[in-house]
Amino acid sequence: MIRDQEKAEVSRAEGLLEQLEQKIDALQKREAELEQLPHTDDHIHFLQSLKSFSEPLESTDTFRVTVSSLLSHNDVKKSVSELKEKLEKLWKEELEKISGQVTYITVVSTNEPKTREEFLQYSLQLTLDLNTVNRRVRLSEENTVASFTDTAQPYPEHPDRYDVWPQVMCRESVCGRCYWEVEWSDGAGVSVSYRSIRRKGKTKDCIFGYNDLSWRLFYSDSSYSFWHNNKEIKFPVVSSSSRIGVYVDHRAGILSFYSVSDTMILIHRVQTTFTQPLCPGFWLYKSTVKLCHLRE
Repeated sequence: MIRDQEKAEVSRAEGLLEQLEQKIDALQKREAELEQLPHTDDHIHFLQSLKSFSEPLESTDTFRVTVSSLLSHNDVKKSVSELKEKLEKLWKEELEKISGQVTYITVVSTNEPKTREEFLQYSLQLTLDLNTVNRRVRLSEENTVASFTDTAQPYPEHPDRYDVWPQVMCRESVCGRCYWEVEWSDGAGVSVSYRSIRRKGKTKDCIFGYNDLSWRLFYSDSSYSFWHNNKEIKFPVVSSSSRIGVYVDHRAGILSFYSVSDTMILIHRVQTTFTQPLCPGFWLYKSTVKLCHLRE
């Protein structure tokens, strides 16, 4: 009778081991899917998958191995006990691995505007900062228009002024959700940057888009190019409109550029993490930009 009970316990332990191996295979597949999840562009699939990952896993009670108190064979009891510890340790390790990865998934819920009327709800009136403008850029119309000029302007010395490159920043900083529009011409660049960007010197890291502190959309030769951290992405012109809309959702890490006409046509969208307030700015070479008045 005792021998039969020993065989039954060993058989049960082997069965549980097989079940656990199947569970581990499933967990490993789940882990692989989880690693790919942050890279998906299908937001509906992302949320559905995330919901399935957040559902409680099956209790480990199923995998607890009990040893009958009637068994007197010490070797069998010891083997089953060791098997029990091994199973529970393996299960715990796999469970912690999955749970640890789920902890680092962050979902940012945001309703991004679609129509111009919706964008205008976040409109921000900007003014150009006289203390930052390069001497080859002339300001006019109450500091809402910037134009490149061959004649150096008599601006006083200032620590915030760009002393080499034809750039200017705005006085306002951007946090939260903001939207503004600009009329521009060939050779102009529209940017956002941190105020900690370098202003002095001939090195290219002072130029919007040539460092990791700024993002710039540039228009030249009937084409668009986007610059960040000295890397360029080119786009064909999507519209003949000379008006550009810029939308920022600072918390969600969204920066979008639109061609504005009767409709809003997306030129380029950036998804990143902003660590400081953003300052709108402009690059000008033989070009002009005008800040549009959006509020009545």
